[in-house]
Amino acid sequence: MPGQVHKHHRIARVLADEIRAGVHSTGERLPGEHALTERFGVSRTTLRQALQVLGEQGLIATHPGIGSFVTFDGAPLDNRLGWTQALAGQTSELVTEVLRFEVVRDPALAGALDTDTDAFVALDRVRRLADGRGVSLELSRVPAEGELAELPRRGLTEGSLNRTLLAAGRITESGDGQVSVRGLDGAEAATLRRSPAEPFLHLAQVYRAADGSVVEQVTSLLDPARFQLHIHSGRGDRQ
Repeated sequence: MPGQVHKHHRIARVLADEIRAGVHSTGERLPGEHALTERFGVSRTTLRQALQVLGEQGLIATHPGIGSFVTFDGAPLDNRLGWTQALAGQTSELVTEVLRFEVVRDPALAGALDTDTDAFVALDRVRRLADGRGVSLELSRVPAEGELAELPRRGLTEGSLNRTLLAAGRITESGDGQVSVRGLDGAEAATLRRSPAEPFLHLAQVYRAADGSVVEQVTSLLDPARFQLHIHSGRGDRQ
């Protein structure tokens, strides 16, 4: 049933955000089924479907991924966790370089996203191998409203933009993205220290809160030799 599918995915998103925010620590047991069914007001069947989603996402089990996500050198990667953390422990050593962290004005982006402000916190980061070649370029834009406008001055929570947003109450309820392959332009190639026109994965994502407001817009360029898009669909996931 469509309503049932929507409900268990909503519960999974709430629990996933709590896990990522540290509410449920690594190795900690989640509350029991009875407590969770009481909390969310759902049946055990719906709750078990939600827990299955979390398991498939690798948050409470060892099997990664439901839906679409990006992996680096074969390991799951969720850029919303903070890529420095997500890439920690990978076999290929990476260095993160912050290119820009400031408030910018972008009326065109504001119009495309239908935001109330054209001011955005711009956080641009490149990930490099030991030889200096970039494997990813991530351009994050967050509406610079309220306390978030002070992020460049205050800094990020534990180096993670996602943790910072969660701490500010900006919780993602839904996301939409597009992926394509295109050649690097001159500026991108120079930043990544790669060849112009070299093919890279282009991933554009918009994350929204429950009220539909934009939490974050991210544009990523990813080396296809290092990253791959993995797609796994379960019952009820097809749109």
